[in-house]
Amino acid sequence: MSPRTKLTLLVCLAILCATPFFLSPYHTILLLPAIAYSIILLGFNLLFGYTGLLSFGHALFVAVGAYTVAILTSRLGIKNMEIIFLCAIAASVVIAVPVGLICVRYVRIFFGMLTLAFGMLFHSILFKFYDLSGGDSGIQVVRPFLFGQDLSGMDKTSFLIGPFFYYSIIILILLGALMWRIVHSPMGMHFRAIRDNPRKAEYLGIQVHRFRLIAFVISAVYGAIGGALLVVPVGLADPELAYWTHSGNIVFMTILGGFNNFFGPIVGAFAFIGLKDQLVGLTQYWRFALGVVLVLLVLLLPNGIMGLLQARKRMVSQEKA
Repeated sequence: MSPRTKLTLLVCLAILCATPFFLSPYHTILLLPAIAYSIILLGFNLLFGYTGLLSFGHALFVAVGAYTVAILTSRLGIKNMEIIFLCAIAASVVIAVPVGLICVRYVRIFFGMLTLAFGMLFHSILFKFYDLSGGDSGIQVVRPFLFGQDLSGMDKTSFLIGPFFYYSIIILILLGALMWRIVHSPMGMHFRAIRDNPRKAEYLGIQVHRFRLIAFVISAVYGAIGGALLVVPVGLADPELAYWTHSGNIVFMTILGGFNNFFGPIVGAFAFIGLKDQLVGLTQYWRFALGVVLVLLVLLLPNGIMGLLQARKRMVSQEKA
């Protein structure tokens, strides 16, 4: 990471940490799903951008994390968020390993359709098994403890824009640093080799299916952790979290930010949440407007927002030279 990139990252983090002081509570709370989706997309982009596998059912693991926090807090009385994360990680691994063993044997549209099928199967289970998931009503999420501290005495707004906001930022920083280490490690080089030419990677001795499975499981873990953070502000885990349209939103955000850049998914998450908020306020046909944006994005900016910024940076460098 270059010094300029480090400085830019520190400035962005400083601005994000300062947002509760200069933004309204509504807009500060609006950043919480963007932070949660940033974590989800970091994992998803390991699978898509670095390994070359496009999943249409990644919302399955978001729902796993969401229902883990809901069941533990409201039914089992376990409210420690760190324990909840460990349980969400375990649940996501238990589901991701058998699903991944089947899916990673295929590529391109076949991989995508298999993940979509498993996602919709999980959605049906959540929707039909009322005793387990509460059916279409979902399960309430009780306010968890953060670092072992019971903050139930705070009103909801103060809790969300204060302790939970900074807690989410800490989790994002830790998982972002871990993902940076993964993608810049020898294992990350294996992922990129598989993406670029799986046959040549296999010829060089890389166990392609094994590394695809590793990427799948890591992306599932990130999805579950992000899902656990996503539902705390809402206070409800419902089956729509596993629906295919939610997986579509994850793909949309990744493309919007730029899957060829490490920070692209994070930019895409914040851009998507802001764009959706503006469109919902402007028109009841906001889904149509988002579709138009996606079409224009694919046609005009195939590398996303970060791709545009990198292209402008190269143009400036060439002009100076």
